[in-house]
Amino acid sequence: MVSDRTPTYNLKAVVQETGLKPDTLRAWERRYGIPEPDRSGGGHRLYSQHDINTLKWLLARQDEGLSISRAVALWHSLTDEGRDPLHVYPVQSNPEPVVAYAPATVEMGSAIAGLRQAWIDACLAFDERRAETILNQAFSYYSPEDVCFDLLQKGLVEIGDGWYEGRVSVQQEHFTSALAMRRLDSLLAATPPPTRSGRILVGCPPGESHTFSPMMVTLLLRRRGWDVIYLGADVPTNRLQATIDRTQPDLVVFSAHLLDTAASLLDVAYYLRDIDLSLGYSGYAFGVLPELSRRIPGHFLGFDLRQTPQLIENIILNRPSAPPVEPVAEAYQQAWAYFRERSGLIEAHIWHEMASSAAISGMAEANRRLTGNILSALKLGDLDFIGPNLQWLEGMMINHNMPPAVLCSFLKTYHSAAVQHLDAPAGEPVVRWLAKVAAECEAATPQLADHYWPAE
Repeated sequence: MVSDRTPTYNLKAVVQETGLKPDTLRAWERRYGIPEPDRSGGGHRLYSQHDINTLKWLLARQDEGLSISRAVALWHSLTDEGRDPLHVYPVQSNPEPVVAYAPATVEMGSAIAGLRQAWIDACLAFDERRAETILNQAFSYYSPEDVCFDLLQKGLVEIGDGWYEGRVSVQQEHFTSALAMRRLDSLLAATPPPTRSGRILVGCPPGESHTFSPMMVTLLLRRRGWDVIYLGADVPTNRLQATIDRTQPDLVVFSAHLLDTAASLLDVAYYLRDIDLSLGYSGYAFGVLPELSRRIPGHFLGFDLRQTPQLIENIILNRPSAPPVEPVAEAYQQAWAYFRERSGLIEAHIWHEMASSAAISGMAEANRRLTGNILSALKLGDLDFIGPNLQWLEGMMINHNMPPAVLCSFLKTYHSAAVQHLDAPAGEPVVRWLAKVAAECEAATPQLADHYWPAE
């Protein structure tokens, strides 16, 4: 009889025998070193009966509720003790079928990209049960970190892109986000007690509601043994003192997604600097505008969440000095205070112009956002920080079948209102910037600029 460890079976035979897909077999070989196929003279994988039995053993442990990583760890633990796992937990050659309800699932061999797409499809269909089943499958195949990064995070990005492009509704986006955040909540609840000294506060600055990244940072740090207190969204700066006095943290970590909340983060950063407490920060806003990091007194944590725990540990353990920041020019500080006082007049002026405008739909939000962006950019020291937001708004309008001339007309009207209500020298930075961006927009679409929203 051929030895059960003799390499005999090709990949197709193993797939037929175990039900696994080739992608899964290769992933398990690469990640866990199981199985260990031989190679033919032509480089093709050859498996033994022992390899097939090993795979069936791992699948049986998964059916009992173990993740693949824990099943492999159990296999190695038994072999290290000199015990044969196949004898300790024999694999039934012909198990009796279990008749029970089984939700539709993705085939076990699907790579995480396939699972991600299946999860997205389920979310877009508002199929909560299937979406949860797919997540359960993913967590049985991969580590929590891999699922969170490669399925949840990337899936949310794809959903967000779909909304931006007009393919995904607000309701679908909110449904998907809610499912993702609920799963993160359950993972956080399951983290073990801290084993390392040092405490970290994690949250969002005032006005920030995007919590996926700070929740991921909390999860990653807790899984590394750190004592992390998650504060959630929209943490008011004037309430931080009481929390800090009560918790005595070694570090505060905040995330800012938008230009407005990056400006809020600036207030938090100066407050923490005044009480000699270190700040670590990150967020989408700093990926769009890397130069923003030169304005925030604190430690920038980069753009890769996978690397964030190591950076945070370095700050806590080595206490490096924060990089120097670029001060905001005095003219911008004065312009910020002056514009804040006069912005209500400008918005009222624009509302008056909107009363008879064919482009009134959506412009109320544009009015509010541009005012907020101007205030934020003035606080951060450069009105050109608004540029990516205008490009994003223009792209969204095009994707939602609104011509870019609508934005141009809005900018012209806003500039006209600023000229009327802002005096030099305090108002000059805002008026000059609005004139520039309105002219740039009109030059790009001159034939349509006055059709939707005539300026004064």
